[in-house]
Amino acid sequence: MGAPVRGALVFFFLLLAGAAAETAPEEPTLPSAAADGAASSGTTSGAGAGTGINSNSVLVALLDSHYTELAELVEKALLLQTLEDAVGKHNVTIFAPRNEALERDLDPEFKRFLLEPRNLKSLQSLLLFHVLPARLPSGSWSAVSHPTLSGEEVELAAAANDGAMRVAHAAVTRPDAVLRPDGVIHGIERLLVPRSVQEDFNRRRSLADISAVLPTGAPEVDPRTHRLKKPAPPVPPGAPPVLPIWDAMAPGPSIAPAPAPGPGSGKHHFDGHSQVKDFIQTLLLYGGYNELADILVNLTSLATEMGRLVSEGYVLTVLAPNDEAMARLTTDQLSEPGSPENILYYHMIPEYQTEESMYNAVRRFGKVRYDTLRLPHKVVAREADGSVKFGHGEGSAYLFDPDIYTDGRIAVQGIDAVLFPPDDTKTAPDTAPVRRAPAVTGTRKKNKLRRGQPFSSDLNLRFLLNY
Repeated sequence: MGAPVRGALVFFFLLLAGAAAETAPEEPTLPSAAADGAASSGTTSGAGAGTGINSNSVLVALLDSHYTELAELVEKALLLQTLEDAVGKHNVTIFAPRNEALERDLDPEFKRFLLEPRNLKSLQSLLLFHVLPARLPSGSWSAVSHPTLSGEEVELAAAANDGAMRVAHAAVTRPDAVLRPDGVIHGIERLLVPRSVQEDFNRRRSLADISAVLPTGAPEVDPRTHRLKKPAPPVPPGAPPVLPIWDAMAPGPSIAPAPAPGPGSGKHHFDGHSQVKDFIQTLLLYGGYNELADILVNLTSLATEMGRLVSEGYVLTVLAPNDEAMARLTTDQLSEPGSPENILYYHMIPEYQTEESMYNAVRRFGKVRYDTLRLPHKVVAREADGSVKFGHGEGSAYLFDPDIYTDGRIAVQGIDAVLFPPDDTKTAPDTAPVRRAPAVTGTRKKNKLRRGQPFSSDLNLRFLLNY
């Protein structure tokens, strides 16, 4: 074989070797023992700082583990990003309480305190108190105080006789429950509560107890006169109690502010349009009454009429059906001209009524009839199941959301159904009787003169002829 042929073959084999070297897959590198040791001492490893959270992370293992209650609290406390940043910087050690410790063993009042939105900082401090910024497996356990991600230190201990591991006052029931390259999870028997969270809880509970007790000898203000009430005179032993008549009566429209001068006076002391806008905005923010708010916004004439009435000194109570009740309305009920206006006029009472005044009235009188803006129809209220029930039979509605909006001029009470006035057949006796023409007979009946009836032309002619 000639020299040129041998040279070409050698060059061809060199090309094949280079291509194989370029396409060969790289072997995955695992963290070395030296790197683990550096992470356990709190130093930052180069691989942990350069890579993000992957499926083999200790944080993913916590969210997928059987410590579901702790993982749920971490998500509610908005700590996922904080823990991701901590895992990206260094190894961590997580002390995870068992689910029973958070479900049944935890004080219900303390759990309610943690889940309140205003106590988010306390919940975050409590959860970060369970995370150490270092890798601490059971083989490296030592009885020292170790800093946590919350900024406070936690005591680590080990029993001398059996070597049982403890964190503060909780025993480690499952050491090394989860081992990952970037952290360790130890199972513990109870929740760890830092001193700052316990002090915050005690302070809030003490303030709640203090605010719930009325100070002895506190002055009372009369809601009608806005003046201090005078102390009642002493009652002799055995005498009946002296109860003022105003205190015995159920609070009603009389406690509302005095109305402004009537229509046409030119003195409009109330801005009714602003108050109507306020209560429509309150319906939207309250939630569940968007359909009613849309009707009031679209029917500008109705909202304008309400604002004019309030500006002239009148008061209104609106029985507001919720969205579920409005969704049950059929097309036939809304297709007739003026149907939305008539429906809403029947839900407006020209009085200022709160949930307390309505309930006291139906408890005292059994059945109360309220006038509506859809004259002459009235809405009937009665007591039922410890609440106020409006209407009759299947078309009745319960007081569902009391006192959604109360400003002294407009009161909004949420109900769970749309009310309709009784059928016209039921109101037939109240209407004028139908007048029919008299039957024609062969003999003419002489008209009987009634008191107050003027003389007819025929009688006038007879009177003049006789005269």
